[in-house]
Amino acid sequence: MTAISFDILARSKTSRARAGVIHTMHGDIETPAFVAVGTKATVKGVSVPQLRETGVQTLIANTYHLHIQPGSYRVARAGGLHSFMGWDGPILTDSGGFQVFSLGAAYGKSVSKVTRDDLNEATTTASVYDPDVASQHGKLAVIDEEGVSFTSHIDGSLHRFTPERSVEIQHELGADIFFAFDECTAAEADHSYQREAMERTHRWAERSLKAHRQNIEAQTTQGIFGIVQGGRYEDLRRKSARTLSGMEFDGYGIGGSYEKRDLDTAVGWVTEILPEDKPRHLLGIGEPEDILQGIERGIDLFDCVQPTRLARTGTVYGPGGRKFMITAATHGGENEPIDKNCSCSTCHTYTRSYVHHLFKSHEMLGATLASIHNLHFLVSLVEKERTKILA
Repeated sequence: MTAISFDILARSKTSRARAGVIHTMHGDIETPAFVAVGTKATVKGVSVPQLRETGVQTLIANTYHLHIQPGSYRVARAGGLHSFMGWDGPILTDSGGFQVFSLGAAYGKSVSKVTRDDLNEATTTASVYDPDVASQHGKLAVIDEEGVSFTSHIDGSLHRFTPERSVEIQHELGADIFFAFDECTAAEADHSYQREAMERTHRWAERSLKAHRQNIEAQTTQGIFGIVQGGRYEDLRRKSARTLSGMEFDGYGIGGSYEKRDLDTAVGWVTEILPEDKPRHLLGIGEPEDILQGIERGIDLFDCVQPTRLARTGTVYGPGGRKFMITAATHGGENEPIDKNCSCSTCHTYTRSYVHHLFKSHEMLGATLASIHNLHFLVSLVEKERTKILA
């Protein structure tokens, strides 16, 4: 018995877009789908019942953060992530690779999956192994051939991730789908380092896959995705896609960080090569226009912190997807929903004036209501595209 399976129900006649269903041990994911980010086994500010109301089908938790706190062994003792957080639908976990990138290459630069154009500092890659710094405490990640040594952002304690350890932790977390350990690179890294990191990611992918297949129980309940790397370079992206396609993964993630103008091409190169019968996940991408482009190029799953991160600052999606600040003075007297055409519980119950008041008075409920709305907006956006493909 396979842990997950994927059925394609319809394909677009004008693009690579497809609609399908991923079958997991905890239910189906109708694709394309937006995956809510539940970093620490919680979608920030949104309870599980509220999350269900948004229409979210599945979420992705963070291996690095859950390893640091409370520890994967505690999650396992609670019965795995589903029991631990009270979510009975499908769950994904990442490998921790992007968090290593954040502690190494990206530390102190405030970068994300889509990097800023003005980020041109000299240090653009994580440190190569150096015995003089390997045991230092602080926010630091050091990469070698076997894995990554890093220090906790909470207490400075030293930790070690290898492909085998990342898989072991994700087995304990018990997600339906998890990702092989990879090295995420900065978009500004040159071709030489991107190639080096990509080849290391391929070796780690083989080790991750072997570690998973050796656990008989886990491989019947959890699917494993490999992650395509290669940065902004077409030759590397295509090579990575071909190499990983030759491995028996259950699906594929498209990783790394990008410059905005490169995102479209990087995705297109990869989806031309990856197996048609396996699901594809574009990691860390959540802008509406990027999601729509990804769907056109054959992406099935998307995840991003964007909807809740924006919501906590008072930024919401208005009619037509236009973002605006609910905290602006003009909205203080508007007795209409954030979007009158939206069916989320926030728009069904509350006015712009009330949500504006909550933010201005620093009430926690404001961020929750805005998060519910933003999540529902992206879920609905993707559902509409799925309906078009099926039609």
